[in-house]
Amino acid sequence: MKIKFQSFVTASILFAVLMLSACKKEGSTQNAAVSDQEAQTVAAESETAEAEYDEVTEIGLSVGADLEVAAESNNGEIPTFRTTTGIRVKLYFFANLYYKVGPCTEITVEPNDGSFPKTVTIDYGEGCICRDGKFRKGKIVLFFTAPIRRPGAVLTATLKGFYVNRVHIEGTKTISNLSTDAKLKYSVQVVGGKVTWPNGRGFTHESLKVIVQIEGGDTRIIRDDVYSIEGRAKTVYASGLTIVKNTETPLIKPVSCPFIVEGKLKIKINAREFFIDFGTGECDNKALLIWANGEVEIRL
Repeated sequence: MKIKFQSFVTASILFAVLMLSACKKEGSTQNAAVSDQEAQTVAAESETAEAEYDEVTEIGLSVGADLEVAAESNNGEIPTFRTTTGIRVKLYFFANLYYKVGPCTEITVEPNDGSFPKTVTIDYGEGCICRDGKFRKGKIVLFFTAPIRRPGAVLTATLKGFYVNRVHIEGTKTISNLSTDAKLKYSVQVVGGKVTWPNGRGFTHESLKVIVQIEGGDTRIIRDDVYSIEGRAKTVYASGLTIVKNTETPLIKPVSCPFIVEGKLKIKINAREFFIDFGTGECDNKALLIWANGEVEIRL
């Protein structure tokens, strides 16, 4: 059912020499000096991309919340109606996802009943401006083993030809429900992540985080949820420049804001150490990049 909204001995020695040379080159690149300006640029790029991966998590949790609503009504079937152009969703169904979808988005849910596992495909087609002002293109394929708020449930999000504001974002996210008490708790892992700008500049990305819901758990409305995030991420540019990030204090991310609003990251760019301070709760795209001899405001 479719719901419209729109990789002999001489040869061995040569191979070994080449590999050793490559390892030395990579090692020297990773230890190369990084200027303050370069640190500012790559830190902002890395955090902006990380925010897009976090948004995929929010999209998946939004869909999961909407599926729960359907499971409690209509025998789990998604309410639809027929038109001359096909089957359309009744607008209230994807209420949590609604503000992130655009006029070109097509959503497929299989099977269309209360059973699990379930696959939800969000297809932005050739792209459009979504209600949050971002241009999206391609697909997000969500596979739920069970209702995502159920302890033990796993959601796998796979990006296929997916672009945000013309930046190509690749990879697979695995969201596992680790909840054991009243608070929702998830582990979120990015594997095979890759970000590429239209000019070819880009990097690979992997991360592992633990997310705890600290507000909004008493409602099914995703937009009032607030999460505390801790974890580690690694970004590697084609040049070999490497960024490793660890949370110093938990990062606070409201779903209603597209940015992290509080918390502190320790960030190592090659051999240099920096910190990113996200502020004290105000929703904006500003953060401070701090190092031993200074600081500068960066835009995310």
